[in-house]
Amino acid sequence: MLAASSVLLAACMHVSAPVTPPSSPPPTPVVASANSVAAEPVTIPTPTPMPNAISFEAWLAEFRTEALAAGIRAATLNAAFDGLKPIPRVLELDRQQPESVLSFEDYLARVVPERRITMGREKLAQHRALLEKVSAQYNVPARFIVALWGIETDYGRLGGNFSVIAALATLAYEGRRATLFRTQLLEALRILDSGDVAPNDLRGSWAGAMGQTQFMPSTFRNYAVDFNGDGKRDPWNQPADVFASAANYLSKIGWVKGETWGREVRVPDNFERQWIGLDQRKTLAEWQALGVRRKDGADLAAFEMSASLVQPSGPGGRAFLVYDNFRVLMEWNRSTYFGVAVGQLADALADGEN
Repeated sequence: MLAASSVLLAACMHVSAPVTPPSSPPPTPVVASANSVAAEPVTIPTPTPMPNAISFEAWLAEFRTEALAAGIRAATLNAAFDGLKPIPRVLELDRQQPESVLSFEDYLARVVPERRITMGREKLAQHRALLEKVSAQYNVPARFIVALWGIETDYGRLGGNFSVIAALATLAYEGRRATLFRTQLLEALRILDSGDVAPNDLRGSWAGAMGQTQFMPSTFRNYAVDFNGDGKRDPWNQPADVFASAANYLSKIGWVKGETWGREVRVPDNFERQWIGLDQRKTLAEWQALGVRRKDGADLAAFEMSASLVQPSGPGGRAFLVYDNFRVLMEWNRSTYFGVAVGQLADALADGEN
């Protein structure tokens, strides 16, 4: 699933940012969002399209038999598959390669513009009571929940408008990643079977990511939360479910209570490249001894915690000491650009509260 999630991340956006694999794979990745700028596809070869030997109608009939055997109710399948046809635009988007790879600074300018910071502060204030309740239950700070919300869907504005069932059926039938998309289609049908959402309302990105959290169906099934207690998990329309689902996901995959993501630092001009990367972990005292300092030149904090040093732009670029929660953010999206962007936006939201 990890490799497949990388393909989805690479394929779903207009522009891209370099991938850095996390220290461990996420249980069920959050992928293919409708808005965020994602991982670079260069290291992930695009499979050659494989023409399907049977018609879509015949394929769908076979899949229906599989879904019935898996326990999906016939009434759910009737509603989901009524008039279902492949979506050519989904295949076009799946096969498109990004035209350019953004530099780190250009990426930050696009993903964390001043407008998004201002709007994030407004959203944080608007939903403060609800966010504090969610944060207390899942031990994830509100500013990170709002930052992810902003970067994924621009605070719910860009969730995608494709039929998730039709999009996933199109990709499963097309066959290049049939196992992945058949699995996700079956999970989407289970969501319908549970009554969380009606077929016409199950909408998302071209690759099947759904709602304001942009969860894939398997992620939705494992981590989406009915926080407002109305009997349905609804991260499309209910802020309580949006925030709690995101926080639950982060909490379950390892968010460390009381720690932040990292900080920007200075490194000496002659700093050795061998110490840079998520595979290198040292205590703050060890980084201090190697000449690493805070951005303003002050000593690093005297905390007993380990960190890694990343330079998203490469040698000579901005440097960041990142902690375990940065690795959690990268399990949401496997890009150092993304992880730093979420951290920077979350910090900007916190600054607005001072």
